[in-house]
Amino acid sequence: MPTIKQHLPSKFNTYFEPFVGGGAVFLELQRKNTLINDRNKELINCYRVIQNSVEELIEALKRHQEENHEYYYYGIREWDRSNEFKDKPPVERAARIIYLNKTCYNGLFRVNSQGHFNVPFGRYKKPNILDIAVLRAVSDYLKSSNTSMLDIDFEEAVSSAKKGDFVYFDPPYDPVSDTSSFTGYDINGFNREEQIRLKKCADRLTDIGCKVMVSNAYTDFIIDLYSDSRYKKNKISAIRAINSNAEKRGSVDEVLITNYE
Repeated sequence: MPTIKQHLPSKFNTYFEPFVGGGAVFLELQRKNTLINDRNKELINCYRVIQNSVEELIEALKRHQEENHEYYYYGIREWDRSNEFKDKPPVERAARIIYLNKTCYNGLFRVNSQGHFNVPFGRYKKPNILDIAVLRAVSDYLKSSNTSMLDIDFEEAVSSAKKGDFVYFDPPYDPVSDTSSFTGYDINGFNREEQIRLKKCADRLTDIGCKVMVSNAYTDFIIDLYSDSRYKKNKISAIRAINSNAEKRGSVDEVLITNYE
């Protein structure tokens, strides 16, 4: 985050984050004029519940915290295999995604080709399932900022951006090797054709006077893709904790691409 903050524009109007994920940058900035988006509908439902029904969410998470064990975890994980899942109350679905995130292996969010969450139990002794102070603080911010939340395609999410607005793209990263590709976050995946579509979207935003920043892996493909003179490429190091081989976890090269100085 300190590195990203060094590369943020000094002034801008509305803030757009079309791949919001865990919302680290969005929550760090805490701006009033903000639009967030993610194709993961369950994630956006979670943000909406935190904004509008945080006390009910806290009570639901208390129940998960009291019951947490491996058999219970797999029972909750199975919810999305049922046709009734879509009819469950938004609060129950939001509590589920937080509970699974806090108790699954490595806090990984991954779904299979049918859209079913499939990460195994994490076996943590004391997982932090319920952080009341954080939930209430985020709820207060979301209410006071009147943040807009969408769960649509990234191009459509930024269609209202205008000159002087700032768009931060943090998409699924280009794989650094043939064996490291991770597209399980979204059943639609995010291949190199999608990376090219994202670049074209960044070009259109640049043409109308938006400020754009893109995070990605520092690969030859990405560097070549953003090779034109409108984009400045800043190589940075980031810590990554998820890898099947523990010895390969640690610092990796990433790039922050901006259309401004």
